[in-house]
Amino acid sequence: MSTETVSVVLVHGAWADGSSWARVIGPLSAEGYNVVAAPLPLTTFADDTAALDRAVERAAGPVVLVGHAYAGAVIAAANSATVRALVYVAALAPDEGETVADVFYRAEPHPSAPKLAPDSHGLVYLPDGAFSDAFAQNATAEERALLRAVQRPLSPACITSPVGRPSWKDLPSWFLIAEQDRMIVRATQQFMAERMLAQVRSHPVDHTPMVTAPQVVIDIVREAIASIGA
Repeated sequence: MSTETVSVVLVHGAWADGSSWARVIGPLSAEGYNVVAAPLPLTTFADDTAALDRAVERAAGPVVLVGHAYAGAVIAAANSATVRALVYVAALAPDEGETVADVFYRAEPHPSAPKLAPDSHGLVYLPDGAFSDAFAQNATAEERALLRAVQRPLSPACITSPVGRPSWKDLPSWFLIAEQDRMIVRATQQFMAERMLAQVRSHPVDHTPMVTAPQVVIDIVREAIASIGA
């Protein structure tokens, strides 16, 4: 299958935006893939899945969906027959009837994980220190400054809605386990990846490997693309 016919739709998680994929977008685009960073409003789970469906609708050909963190739940709810493979990057994968919060809080948090609570507007922001302590501890100071500057708040409504039948039950899936993740502990990622029967790739990376170890992410996305060609 020609690379020009494959689209890679990258989906950011909570407290991030499409710029978090910058170091993945460039190399994949240079290889001829149609790469799209889908923007999520992070207002409700239904809003986020609708936003992703619109992005997939605009993408050409068969699609590989790549979700980071919270977006793992969102990519599994995409409603399009063009989606052929899923890639989870330190992501959350609730099963049917579960919420994102169910899996996020499944295990004891890492000692460096931030305390999360809604502000006066009912939105959850990451504390500034969380970017260096837990979200991207392997990033440079410049990278962390950018992540802090562009962070988008999360509504609790995104993580408290039970999900439907996730498409990882039907589609080939890959899971990058971030061994140094302080936001979603390794044991939780391992549990979800094994439950999904995903192709597991485990690496000593932090919660944001698309920023701090982009080649690891790119290599796994290439595996998913190759499976479409096969």
